[in-house]
Amino acid sequence: AVDIIGYVYYIKASELEQYHKLVRNVKRTYPYAKQAGKLLEKYQDSMLNMNSSQRKLMMKKAEKDIDKQFGASLKKLTRSQGLILLRLIDRETGTDSYTLVKELRGSLSAFFYQAIGSLFGYNLRTKFDPKNNFEDLLIEKIIYAIETNKI
Repeated sequence: AVDIIGYVYYIKASELEQYHKLVRNVKRTYPYAKQAGKLLEKYQDSMLNMNSSQRKLMMKKAEKDIDKQFGASLKKLTRSQGLILLRLIDRETGTDSYTLVKELRGSLSAFFYQAIGSLFGYNLRTKFDPKNNFEDLLIEKIIYAIETNKI
């Protein structure tokens, strides 16, 4: 006996084009999200025994380092890649970008970045939710394919 574990879904050419665009965008942004997760872990470990003024100095230095290392390439991301990156950062860190900024830089900075982001169509509170968002489910499958070298 043969078990059937899935179903065939025929997609239109336009849907295939959108899927390939999503694959391209995830491939472009996923390394940044992975790096963000690693850096956050590193900074959180370092800040455990610091007072608030030491934390502020460290965060300013970290922000300069990140901008120097990634600033130019992040500015070249398209709007759709930026939106995917926000969700991937949530996936990698378990925390949305607004909360990360609030914890690391303060409420005022988080509010400012959220306001500026909203002018460009971004919401820093975007969550990654593959159970309730079909595009996030596709992104999860694409990431699995990337990590298993299938794409």
